[in-house]
Amino acid sequence: MDKYKKLASNTIIFAIGTFSSKILSFLLMPFVTRMMTTADYGSADLIQQTVNVLIPIVTLQVNSAALRFSLDKAKNKADVFTVGVRTTIIGFIVFLFFAYPISLITINDFKLGEYIVLVYVFVLVSGFRQLCQQFVRGSGRVKLYAIDGIIATATTLLFTFLFLSPLKMGVTGYILAIIASDACSVIFFFVTAKLYKGIRPHLMEKGIAGQMLKYCVPLIPTVILWWIINVSDRYMITYFVGSSANGLYTAASKIPNFVILFSQIFIDAWQLSAVDEYGDRKKARFFSKVFRVYSGGVFAVASALILFCQLFTKILVAPSYYDSWKYVPILIIATTYSCIVNFLASVYMAEKKSFMALLTASSGAVTNIVLNLVFIPKMGANGAAIATVCAFLMVFITRGANTRKYVKMNFQLPTMIVETVILIVQSALILWLKSGVVLYVIEALLFALMFLVNIRQVKELLDLIFARFLKKKKQ
Repeated sequence: MDKYKKLASNTIIFAIGTFSSKILSFLLMPFVTRMMTTADYGSADLIQQTVNVLIPIVTLQVNSAALRFSLDKAKNKADVFTVGVRTTIIGFIVFLFFAYPISLITINDFKLGEYIVLVYVFVLVSGFRQLCQQFVRGSGRVKLYAIDGIIATATTLLFTFLFLSPLKMGVTGYILAIIASDACSVIFFFVTAKLYKGIRPHLMEKGIAGQMLKYCVPLIPTVILWWIINVSDRYMITYFVGSSANGLYTAASKIPNFVILFSQIFIDAWQLSAVDEYGDRKKARFFSKVFRVYSGGVFAVASALILFCQLFTKILVAPSYYDSWKYVPILIIATTYSCIVNFLASVYMAEKKSFMALLTASSGAVTNIVLNLVFIPKMGANGAAIATVCAFLMVFITRGANTRKYVKMNFQLPTMIVETVILIVQSALILWLKSGVVLYVIEALLFALMFLVNIRQVKELLDLIFARFLKKKKQ
């Protein structure tokens, strides 16, 4: 199959599953923000984000190795999955010994110890779901991966309504809904993909466990560093300002996720193509062409979101959360660059250079921590958003320079600079003027300019996908 056609085909399949699951977070926001106070919503988010950083530590980030090594045609897939299961179980057993110190974590008015059992169940179930997801995706069963996204959407919707509305379980119900949905996904994968047949206690390929751990262990600090860039600001906001402010900031962070929605649909498919085509001598041209289309699309979506951020906030959250729109524009810029650096991570994945992913992520984490400490006490939550933008810019600079050692991609930096300036001007205007006809006219013109800047990328997208489909039909 033509490499562009394969990329397009996988993107469509992943879109079916990813779109439904990602869009759910937006559809649930009006309900969740009405059923929970800003303080409760902030606490629930802290639990979720704490688990997100614990999972890669407890499981040694083995789900990433399961994806990468299941893509290798020379590797026995049953061995790969067995290593993943063993690592997850052993890691969780060790994790049990740390229950007491974890229960002592207290940040201002948030006490993690009140939810320690939930945290442990959450880590185990979600850790297994991530392992199953990545193994199935790497094994080429992308349709099952997409179907799981649809099932996860339905179950999360069902459990969230059940636990928050009739049962009125608050923070506990919000977390239980995620756990129950993840458990349904694990069962689905084990039954449909027959993963239970892939567990081989004995007769594994010699050295496979060592190879996988050598790849995934350096990713543990990398994931933690990404967590620092993406989430540590929420802990600092809770510490310096309080849980209510973090609740608003958390609500604001949901709207930039539209950019991630667009990005993740593509990235899931792109990672498979990046590994498949990495041995091609024309890989630089392939990577550059795909990057131009991808980055142009990300910037265009970001520009549209800034234009409509007040409207989306009004629709998606309860009136008591409306002020959260003030954090959205800057967070959109941060999210845009997070999507760009995620594309560059595919180079490290193809090269199995997980240590370089760690080094480049560290530059952003250090930048984020330092600037959070400086900006949040003076500027509140928007200070955290600005720090996040600077952190992702730092990662892009270091990662962009380093990945050229492996693939000499053409980033078209002049175009990216123009696109970034447009987003900055849009953000500054809406935060300064806040409302009015003049504001929306200028914002619409800036969005039109962003579209014109990316018109070539749109044409390339059509050429890369539809022209090749038509060509195939003629043949």
